[in-house]
Amino acid sequence: MALDRIDHLAFITPDLTGTIRFYRDLLGMDLSLGIGHDGFRHYFFSAGDNYIAFFAYDGASAMTKKFHGNRTSDPIGFDHVAFTVETREEFFEWKDRLQAAGIEVTGPIDHGVFWSLYFFDNNNIPLEIAWNLMEVAEAPAVVDDDIPAIVHEGSGPQPGHWPEIGGHEAREGRQRLCPAQGTAGQRTRQAHGGGPGCPRTGRRGLKAVVPVQNWRSNRMM
Repeated sequence: MALDRIDHLAFITPDLTGTIRFYRDLLGMDLSLGIGHDGFRHYFFSAGDNYIAFFAYDGASAMTKKFHGNRTSDPIGFDHVAFTVETREEFFEWKDRLQAAGIEVTGPIDHGVFWSLYFFDNNNIPLEIAWNLMEVAEAPAVVDDDIPAIVHEGSGPQPGHWPEIGGHEAREGRQRLCPAQGTAGQRTRQAHGGGPGCPRTGRRGLKAVVPVQNWRSNRMM
């Protein structure tokens, strides 16, 4: 018995309209699903077979900005990670399995379009196991007592909200980023194989999926 699919990552936004503009209109993700009642909303963007989701409600705050990979002891992060199962039987088997292990489980919670079990891991990271009751037949599929006006624009990217760019322009002279070297501003792009300030690191079990000559080039597309 194993969970084998992440359904969605859930974040919090104080600006749902700006978030839709960014993920739908700039990143090109379909606005797939929305749930809302009494000013509390949970909206989903599709990324292949997975989703990124946002809660929006009065009093929500933007996350404290922290550069990728920089160390912190601050309690910052997303709202929860959700896994999905295919059947009702699996759903309740997971509830039984977690409770037998002494894990406190909340649910099932009926959200109308899916059921949820909520629990925490040993790091206090909130987790969810979801069983989807419905499929999205036509996006955006929204069940909200006060649908935001931007949602009526449709699920796909809407033009005219972000700058248009021309043809692809190659950027010459950039070198590969040396990982884990100082802060973002201090890091320098180095050719593969190490260079000044970029030590070699051990690695195993990796296989190139891009021809070596392509990513060893000093040209960064």
